[in-house]
Amino acid sequence: MAGYKGNGINPSKFDRSQIKIYIILLPLAVFMLFPIVFIFCHAFKPPAELFAFPPRFYVVSPTLDNFSDLFKSARNAGVPLSRYVMNSVFVTVVVCVANIIMSTMAAFALSKMKFRSRELISSINQKAMMFVPTAVLIPRYLIMNGMGILNTYWAHILPLIAMPVALFLIKQFVDGVPDALIEAASIDGASPFRIYRSVILPLVKPAIATGVILAFNQVWPYIESSNNFVNTDSMKTLSFYMTTLANANNAVQGQGVAAAASLIMFVPQLILFIFCQKDVMNTMASSGIK
Repeated sequence: MAGYKGNGINPSKFDRSQIKIYIILLPLAVFMLFPIVFIFCHAFKPPAELFAFPPRFYVVSPTLDNFSDLFKSARNAGVPLSRYVMNSVFVTVVVCVANIIMSTMAAFALSKMKFRSRELISSINQKAMMFVPTAVLIPRYLIMNGMGILNTYWAHILPLIAMPVALFLIKQFVDGVPDALIEAASIDGASPFRIYRSVILPLVKPAIATGVILAFNQVWPYIESSNNFVNTDSMKTLSFYMTTLANANNAVQGQGVAAAASLIMFVPQLILFIFCQKDVMNTMASSGIK
């Protein structure tokens, strides 16, 4: 049939048969946009609208006072705001890079290499996804205290390097790489690391992008390490600092500062997802098929 791909289920161009799909999906899309719109509107609300009853979803008289109060409080702090930004950026970049390297290597080994206990390790990784950070908080503290890395960057980095969800998704993607490619590269004399670098990595770029988003979304707003493992103010992260700014102000001003801080912390996550959303959808579809 003209204008159709494959068996005609997925039209390559707009077709009237798609109207019923848009009727279902558009309301869902609008509904899912509500939280994002609320975050933006809430950050620009004056105190009268922040405490209005019944609460208002949209902002009527937008103002920048919340942001000016936030930066005014930052200027009066003992540690410069740039220090907290640097700490967060450094920790986030290191964790994302280390997580992707570890997850892709482990996914390649668990998917394409034959060794004893491979299924057991995969099972342990899947079970690890059930544990929330709070459940392992005390063991983490004891381990890091024994290693002597409290009040260091390692206290931020080490608990977040391993991410079972990222490993699971990337492994599902690697499972789809044909074994014939691995065998051909091996026959040509490629070492396992060469196969990993030249064959696996180029083919799993969508899964890597998804892993970056998952790692970023976990690390960027993470405050548990600053709360429990770091006591020096200059070593804490931006997310923790934004939380303290909101709590340090009075009840009225603190709500506005908290709304502005939430938007500032949310925008980088939104931008990253917008740029990588296509790769995320490809990874989720591949994992679902598996």
